[in-house]
Amino acid sequence: MLQDRDRIFTNLYGFHSPDLKAAKMRGAWDGTKFLLEQGRDWIVNEMKASGLRGRGGAGFPTGLKWSFMPKQSDGRPHYLVVNADESEPGTCKDREIMRNDPHLLVEGCLLASFAMGAHAAYIYIRGEYVAERFALQRAVDEAYEAKLIGKDNIHGYPFDLYVHHGAGAYICGEETALIESMEGKKGMPRLKPPFPANMGLYGCPTTVNNVESIAVAGTILRRGAAWFSGIGRPNNVGTKLFCVSGHVNKPCNVEEAMGLTFRELIDRHCGGIRGGWDNLLGVIPGGSSVPIVPAEQIADAHMDFDTLRNLKSGLGTAAVIVMDKSTDIVRAIARLAYFYKHESCGQCTPCREGTGWMWRVLNRMAEGRAQKREIDMLLEVSTQIEGHTICALGDAAAWPVQGLIRHFRHEIEKRIDDYAANPHSEAVMIAAE
Repeated sequence: MLQDRDRIFTNLYGFHSPDLKAAKMRGAWDGTKFLLEQGRDWIVNEMKASGLRGRGGAGFPTGLKWSFMPKQSDGRPHYLVVNADESEPGTCKDREIMRNDPHLLVEGCLLASFAMGAHAAYIYIRGEYVAERFALQRAVDEAYEAKLIGKDNIHGYPFDLYVHHGAGAYICGEETALIESMEGKKGMPRLKPPFPANMGLYGCPTTVNNVESIAVAGTILRRGAAWFSGIGRPNNVGTKLFCVSGHVNKPCNVEEAMGLTFRELIDRHCGGIRGGWDNLLGVIPGGSSVPIVPAEQIADAHMDFDTLRNLKSGLGTAAVIVMDKSTDIVRAIARLAYFYKHESCGQCTPCREGTGWMWRVLNRMAEGRAQKREIDMLLEVSTQIEGHTICALGDAAAWPVQGLIRHFRHEIEKRIDDYAANPHSEAVMIAAE
């Protein structure tokens, strides 16, 4: 269990003021100049040693990502871009940081940019986050006024920070689509290579990081890599924000040690499963793009990258969507399929055509108006989408469908049988509505 003294986001719930004075009392901006004086290499090595893995979903080591930036500038400026386009259904952690503890993010931007030789950073915030944008902009303005950032700041490292407002497209959460959008173009993912570290924003070396990954940097550097890596489980260390929604008694956002079990998370912070543990059907553990895990597999599983990958799912953003036995699981996954159909940018044929096809088939299956051989056909099509697109949206659309078929094929078959036995029954008609 995470001790209160180890929490990084001490104002996650907004009980205190988010302004600069209050943030400093909570420890933000403490000794920032001293940290910068340790040099770029020290910061990168400390982040590597901390074992921090990216909090945006992929879990790539953050320090390693920073080290990919060129050591010397070839004349082009370097940029840090913070991905605040939190559009994954179920995920609601970054908005709390921006609303209630924005100075941790602003300070993290300075430290990370210094480590990568960047004199400017951009925070790309999703279109629907209006209150969050105002809160974040207020914090940036305060930091400028106090000369904590800016061309001529007290830290002696010229640094500018810009808040850039997106237009509300899920695809812009993908780092290269985000860069395209920032450049004023359609949010469409780029082919890689070249990777953003060589050719990113405006053709310059760029690193794109998640809000949480950057916001924890200051505290990690202040308290030391050994402190952070001492929390959690091997290769899955540190604290993590979990956003739990769905059929629990108290949905919540909570900072916990990585690797606590699902049962501990739910019983300690969410007041248990609605209707008790026997009523649990399944859990989507990392935002809507990872496959569902059935109750018996998830109940005592550790909530970390490696454990959930071994369960053929993933920790993703740690957006835990809990479903009890009242859930119409086929219809729920069909609803997610509609989301991916709607948000596909249309650039790659497998995703453009496949997401709509999967949604239409799943919709029929939810009503039972299908044949059993179509289940394997649906699975086959999902594997032809997965891994065959420029970005991971194709994977994100395919995985929920694969999870449904892997664990709840019997549910689809039962629908088909019920419909075949009585195509005009009341239960079938209700399901069809």
